[in-house]
Amino acid sequence: MAAPAESNRTQQLKRSLSMRDLIVYGLIFMGPLAPMGIYGDVVQASHGMIVLTYIVSCVVMLFTAYSYFHMSKEFPSAGSAYAYIQHGLNPHIGFLAGWMILLDYMLIPALNVLIAASWLHAWMPSIPNFVWLLLFVIINTAINIRGVKLAMMVSWIVFLAEFAFFLLFGVLAVIYVIQGKASFSMDPVYQPHEFSPSLIASGMSIAVLSFLGFDGISTLAEETKSKRSIVGMATVWSLIIVSVMYIAFVYLGAIVHPNYNTFPNLDVAFYYILNQVGGPWMQTIVIVLKFFSAICCGMAAQAAISRLLFSMGRDRVLPKVLSKLHKKYQTPVPAILLVACVSVVIGYIMSIGNLSRLVNFGAVTTFIVLNITVIIYFFIRKRTGKWWQHLIMPLLGFAILLYVWINFDKMTFYLGVTWFVIGLMILLINVFILKKSGKDLKID
Repeated sequence: MAAPAESNRTQQLKRSLSMRDLIVYGLIFMGPLAPMGIYGDVVQASHGMIVLTYIVSCVVMLFTAYSYFHMSKEFPSAGSAYAYIQHGLNPHIGFLAGWMILLDYMLIPALNVLIAASWLHAWMPSIPNFVWLLLFVIINTAINIRGVKLAMMVSWIVFLAEFAFFLLFGVLAVIYVIQGKASFSMDPVYQPHEFSPSLIASGMSIAVLSFLGFDGISTLAEETKSKRSIVGMATVWSLIIVSVMYIAFVYLGAIVHPNYNTFPNLDVAFYYILNQVGGPWMQTIVIVLKFFSAICCGMAAQAAISRLLFSMGRDRVLPKVLSKLHKKYQTPVPAILLVACVSVVIGYIMSIGNLSRLVNFGAVTTFIVLNITVIIYFFIRKRTGKWWQHLIMPLLGFAILLYVWINFDKMTFYLGVTWFVIGLMILLINVFILKKSGKDLKID
């Protein structure tokens, strides 16, 4: 399982994206309104200190985004963390990291559409969740097969609409306070009698989900038109922009509805907050936005995981069929279709809460290894001498993520470790059985 050289890769994706496209892709993947979908779970887990939870999550993700910045310049590959760890640390560890991030990427498309389906079902109870789920997956798959440029065009439109809604909610929330129906408070930021590091870590174990997507930008490295550094720059800038929006969004939500224990349904908690500040018409607007944002978020997630599967198939650590490209559109169709099938099945059998924690487990595990890789590759092997960039920042990211990791609930650990063991078995079969017999892991 030696890391394949970039020059030997004859299967290449079509280069058509600018830095602006990448930033918007990252914003859409993360979703400017993403905190709405998990607001109820995060605010309860953090005992109302949801703003502090998002601030700490933002800082941790920025440390990791900076690691992505350095690695994306060094290894401009569609494989994202899988490729970075494979080349920068060890091919075997790279495969396991890629396998763990698969848990993140494979489940995110299902989670995105499942969240949107729950909101739409609350609006139109006569239509089952599964019908919405199936509709979203079909639309996302069709757009992704046509190519990433079409996906970007759709993403731009939806992003502008979501940003306008973000501003509208902000204005209405401030008016709500001015009318004396609520008051500005520091409780969403810090409550001395409630605060504990483990409490915030518990909230972060869910809140991190909102930020997942900045790393997906790196999966488009082979589809950018310009120099290597734009992938890393787009990663950092998209995270900074969306973090500011998240923090403002959850703060306003928390002051409008300070009693976090009174939501009738945690899955659509923010739905009730919108009704408070704007009434039913505000709920109708967000439902329409949820429909289109679910398409865009799911589309972006499906594009990211299909590129990772494409990269791993091309390297023969997963079936080779995943690396096949459409003759006209130059998109990895088998990988896209596989993600679509998994999204339908997972969305049908799992709940939003369990799915979000499992997604985060895969992402946080990979981010931990990536930060270690930056330290070993740049500071130890290359001896760059850049203490802040290549040692302190990734070390801080590693330490905080590790603390979040150990605060995952037991069920998440059981499922996550099971997934890891499956990946380890595939690795051992590939290294000690298939390689010895002169074969590799491929299905033509």
